[in-house]
Amino acid sequence: MKWYLATPLLLSLAACGTPQQRCVAGVSHDMTVLDRLIAETQGNVTRGYAYKNNVIDMPTWVDCRRAPTEADPSPQPELCFDDVPTTVREPAAIDLAAEAAKLDSMRKRRAQMAVALQPAIADCQARYPE
Repeated sequence: MKWYLATPLLLSLAACGTPQQRCVAGVSHDMTVLDRLIAETQGNVTRGYAYKNNVIDMPTWVDCRRAPTEADPSPQPELCFDDVPTTVREPAAIDLAAEAAKLDSMRKRRAQMAVALQPAIADCQARYPE
């Protein structure tokens, strides 16, 4: 079997995790989201600006060949310009004081959440010992 054929299968199996890992990930999903937001906000404060994603239409060469017909079962390729929506990441100004306050608030909430999740995580470890 070729390695590139087995890679998706192996990646999907590796992503499954053990029952305990799946249980812990399920009960701690909100904390995972909060960790991602904390990292993003910390990056904003460190950089001094944020990034925002804008979707713009970019003219791009696309294949616009005609559909096959009985008279022309395999039409020749034709290229034409078409506007394709593209996401562009651009810097955006932020209020550093407000961003720092938001970061402080999220860190406090994360500490509270970690304490509150301990019983649920212990339950997962008891139900699914490794």
